[in-house]
Amino acid sequence: QVHLVESGGGLVQAGGSLRLSCAASGGTFSNYTMAWFRQAPGKEREFVATIVESGSAALHADSLQGRFAISRDNAMNTVYLQISSLKVEDTAIYYCAAGDFLSKVPHTYRYWGQGTQVTVSS
Repeated sequence: QVHLVESGGGLVQAGGSLRLSCAASGGTFSNYTMAWFRQAPGKEREFVATIVESGSAALHADSLQGRFAISRDNAMNTVYLQISSLKVEDTAIYYCAAGDFLSKVPHTYRYWGQGTQVTVSS
């Protein structure tokens, strides 16, 4: 059982930046593909980015226009999401997830964190 805890969310002005973190415990972190999703009120959970076990390859959602970057530190059992040029429409709860292969589909991931709220003000 892998336990995931996100942090780093908060209230930020449009145009600003944030780095979200997700710390893993209870399993072998380097065995898992990691991903970030987000969910805005009244909307479905949306794929943001995913990264392979070694960190050597990643996929990002095309719709996010290169403003998001996923990375991981296997020595620290942590995956990160760097967000730049924040927009009001980036307001959402951001979740990290652990799975067995690269995927943009939420239900293919086995473990989920509780999420961290990101609110972007205009």
